[in-house]
Order: sequence, then C-alpha cells, then structure tokens
Amino acid sequence: MANFGCPAPFLDAADYTDGGFVEGRFCQENPLNKNMTCCLPCPLTDWVYPDSFHTMEKAANWISVAGTICCVFLLLSWAILPVEKTFRHYLSISLTVAVALMNLGFVIPLAGNPQECYDDITPHSMKTHSLCAASGFFLLVGGWSGVMWVFLRAVSLHLQICWQVVVGRNFMWVSQISGWGIPVIGVSLALVFSGVSFRFGQTCHINHKNSLADLWIPLLIFAGVTIIIQFATFGYCIKVYLASLADNGPSTEGSGMPSYTNSIRTMTPKQAYRRVRRVIALQWRGIAIVLIIVADVIFFSIIFVFQDAAVQEVMQNKELAQPWIVCLALNRGDKLPCLEEAGKLAINMPTVGAVLFLLAMNGIWLLLLLGRWSMLSGWGELFASLTNRGKREFVSVDARLDDLKKDTLTSVSPTHARSPLSSPEGHDYVQMPSNEGRRTPDYFGTTARYQTPARSFSSPRPPQQAVRWDARDTLARSTSPYGEDRYVNPLGMNRL
Repeated sequence: MANFGCPAPFLDAADYTDGGFVEGRFCQENPLNKNMTCCLPCPLTDWVYPDSFHTMEKAANWISVAGTICCVFLLLSWAILPVEKTFRHYLSISLTVAVALMNLGFVIPLAGNPQECYDDITPHSMKTHSLCAASGFFLLVGGWSGVMWVFLRAVSLHLQICWQVVVGRNFMWVSQISGWGIPVIGVSLALVFSGVSFRFGQTCHINHKNSLADLWIPLLIFAGVTIIIQFATFGYCIKVYLASLADNGPSTEGSGMPSYTNSIRTMTPKQAYRRVRRVIALQWRGIAIVLIIVADVIFFSIIFVFQDAAVQEVMQNKELAQPWIVCLALNRGDKLPCLEEAGKLAINMPTVGAVLFLLAMNGIWLLLLLGRWSMLSGWGELFASLTNRGKREFVSVDARLDDLKKDTLTSVSPTHARSPLSSPEGHDYVQMPSNEGRRTPDYFGTTARYQTPARSFSSPRPPQQAVRWDARDTLARSTSPYGEDRYVNPLGMNRL
C-alpha cells in the first residue's frame, strides 16, 4: 500500500480541511492511485527558489524600512518647516504618502513575521490572516495611488509646458478627488472580486481570479498614458529647442516672457524656449520621480502577471511540471538538484530580486529628488530656537530688570528727556530759535550734524514767524489731536 501513497515530499490532500486559500495549493493526482491527490508542501516558493530567496526578501524589506523613514522625514519637514525651506507642493506630498503606504506593505510582514501557511499544504488568505489582509491592502492602495499621482503630475507638467495653462485651485481639487478616489474604488474591486493571499513571500499579493480586469489592466492603462504624456512633453520641448536654433530674430534675453497675457501665443521661438527651459529647471525633480515610479510599477506589473500566468498554466496543465515533480520524487524532497527544472516554470530569482529592490527604493528616490539641503538647515534652526528658548527660562528676574534699565537709559538721552513741553502721549515738542532754523536730531551717535538752510522746504520744520491760521475762517475742521496751537515734530513722534 505504501507504493500507492504520495511520494516525498508530497502530502495527501485528504488529510487536510478546506480552510485557507485552497486555490493556492499545488496539487496533482497520484498516477498510481487516481483516487488520491498529492500536494506540494506550502509555501511554493520554498521549492521553486533556493534558500537565499528569503535572505533577499528580508533585505528588500529592510530597504523598504529605510524608504519609509525617508518618506516620514519628508512629510514631517513639509508639515513643520516653513515653505521657503521645503518648497512643498500638494503633488509632492500626495505622492510621498502613496509611496509610504506601498512601503508599509513590505514593512508590516517584516515587523509581524507572519506564518504564510494555513496548514501544511494551504497558504493563508486575507480572510484567515489579519497581517495578510493589511499587507495586501497597503500594497494595492499604495501602488494604485502612486500611479495616479505620477499621472496627475505628468498632466500638470504637460499643461504648463505645452498649453501654457496655469494649474490652480480647480486642478488641485480635481487631483485630490481623482488621486485618492480612483485608488479606493480600484482597491475595493480588487479585494472583492480577487482577494489577496500569500503567494510570493511574506507579503500578500492579489490572487489570479479576475486580477487582470480589476487591477492589472487599469493600472497599466494609467501607467501607459503617463508615459505617453511624458514623452509628448519631451517631444514638445525638443521641438521648441530646434525652433529656437533656427530663430535669427533679435534676442530678448531681458524679457523672457511677453509683457501681456494675450501675447503668449505670439512668442518668438527663443522666448518659448527660455520659458520651457525655466519650467524644466524647476520641475526636473518631479519629471525624474515620475519616470522612476512609473518604470517600477510597469516592471512589477509585467513580471507579476507573467509569474501568475506561468503558475496558473502549470496548475492547469500538470504535464508541464512533470519533469520537476519526478525530480523531487526521485530525490525524496531534495530541491537542489531540481532547481534547474523549477526555473523553467517560474521567473528567475535575479529578476524577482530586481523587482523587490526597485519597489523598496522608491522612498529613497523621493528623498534624493524632492528633498533639499535647506530642510536640514531648517531643522537645525528649529532645534536651536527651541534650545535658546529653554535657556531664557532660567534667567533671573533681577537680571532682566537690570537689562531693561540699561536699555531704557541708553535709548532715552538727557537731551531728549521729558520736558514741560512734552505731550501726555510722550511726543516731544522742540522749540527752536527763529534765527537758526531747525537742526536734525542726532539718531546715529556722535556724527556731524547737518543744519538745514533757513529757506529750505525739503523737510518739515517749525514756522519762522508766529503765523496763526484759524480753521473756522475757511469752514474747515481741525484734524490735529493736540489742538490748534501745538506743533507736532514728525521726527520726534516715535522717539522713546
């Protein structure tokens, strides 16, 4: 009877219940016993890839931790530091949030170290493991949001460069609604009609059922449109540059833009080139991050779709995996001699590692391209101000009173002290002899005095003769708060 049992390392499916993600089992009928189904132990990646696969996966997850830290640093800098230190923008903030969410899909398994299998032959699904549901959700919503926000950034740049449209508040609200609304709808459809499970390491990925319709095709459509828009923008820039080379008109370096709005469509090629050059100089970081993230998402989508299709083809056509299964049975579960045969059925490990590392590095790319050195100086100034504020709290009251007395004695000189002519509000009235004119008060220390000529009208001065003017003679209303006979020295009004 032992000859009719499942050969090692395969296990009899009849010994297990229907719990977990049953569709994720790799099973086949026993050729010696048609009534017996033999299944490969879970997880499948342990038999397809060498043991170094787990080391590579851990390394990629730790890079995701570093990327998450970079995203958190950027978000805190944008939230706390002044805008002149960070140059924050809602497109950059939203894209950083999306990448941070996607990184959480790899960080959560690293922190929780979840068990991938429900039993010996069945992987967990989002319905049987909470960490699987969390990691799968963050991976999907982060990927969807990242694609949407790089798409919106590409559209914004295209409108500014190619159509001279100044994106404003309306575009911002449309971006917020579509940038977060479409991913929520897409993730909801993916979780309802496909679901996620442990299929590729300790991070849960979307299942094969309906995945092309509810995730991969819409995701690739938005990514493809983003690439088209970006290259159309590049094509327009090249066209403007070539036109500027053929422009032999007079140079207008001093006026890079037309003097009025309606002339923007009649700009010379050199003016258009200088405008495009300035926009690209300001937006090159955003252009680079758009290309990097779109390339990562497209690469990941294509690789995972091919991997998923290969696994499903093997499960539906067992004859494709027959050489590998026979090799495992002959070597009694030793996978090393059979890795060459397994490589014909799955994506090779270097390609898988490249996908994982590229996805994990998105947060680091964001810090390198969207971060600025002024952020470090801004944090330094913030910490310095907090430290100095703490030091001032320990200054004694007597010392502060002494400083106040010194400041008062220094700012108010004896010649400017209050006199009987001083007003109750503290304004001084200086009575000057009529034959000397008016002298300028000394506000800058022991510097040479300048005596204004007697007949000079370049600055306010007191009248040379006692000339009285009665407002009632002209039926005018007096506006002086000090009465009709008082003269207010305008240079002495702000004197201590």
